[in-house]
Amino acid sequence: MTRSPLSLQRAGTALAALALSGLLLSCASGPERPAEPSDGPSTSGIRAQDVADAVPRVEPLARYGNHSPYEVFGRKYYVMNSSEGYHERGVASWYGSKFHGRRTSSGEPYDMHLATAAHKSLPLPTYAEVTNLDNGRRVIVKINDRGPFKDDRIIDLSYGAALRLGMIGTGTARVDVRAIDPTTWDDGGRVAVNEASGYVAGGAQPQQVTGGTWLQAGAFSRRDGAEQLAGRLRRADLEPVSIHDSGDLFRVWLGPYGSDAEAAAVIDQAIELGFERPHRVER
Repeated sequence: MTRSPLSLQRAGTALAALALSGLLLSCASGPERPAEPSDGPSTSGIRAQDVADAVPRVEPLARYGNHSPYEVFGRKYYVMNSSEGYHERGVASWYGSKFHGRRTSSGEPYDMHLATAAHKSLPLPTYAEVTNLDNGRRVIVKINDRGPFKDDRIIDLSYGAALRLGMIGTGTARVDVRAIDPTTWDDGGRVAVNEASGYVAGGAQPQQVTGGTWLQAGAFSRRDGAEQLAGRLRRADLEPVSIHDSGDLFRVWLGPYGSDAEAAAVIDQAIELGFERPHRVER
């Protein structure tokens, strides 16, 4: 039987449609695009005590990340003219391995092992002290990134900063965030070291090792690490604080205290505030 031209045209159209559907099915069932890796913790074995505080210093505004307003997910955000006087409480989250090595909003590479953070509106960079209100632990961070873009969170901490605050397992924590003025940091946060004598000046006269009970809060191969810990202790009102250069290590000491009972009370206070347990110095 001879088919009409119209029936042949319809048959051709049907065959073309069938071929096209087969092609689409073939594409859909082909190799899937690799999924983007999920975020997570570091596999380096880093511990909380390995993460140093960021050291506040005067810096120009970052070339990137300070444009205002900027838009994310259809919402506009405005960058503050200054971080002066900034103090806020809210919920912090953290971000880690998924973003390690990527560029932050300021242009710096993100290193999940450093004490850094992301904020929606503070100028980049801003230095801030973040306190976990659930356990009293503190960390000083450099804010060099933008986020978190969720209404119920005020700051997104690096994995290292979150490790210091003891919030890796919970994912979020209630925090107090206070901006630091780096122009006054040397006066208010750091301790001057007299390397020649091994004494430490805590804003007054150098303190010599005398009688009484001394506690060691930490020991560092680099002076910067000792200065950072000493500054944190002073801001937590754990004093007197001194740094002693033993030739191979910079040791951070508390004291002297007039009695073992007084020293024991300071040890308990240090642990409650999130510091490593100080131990008595044997001299």
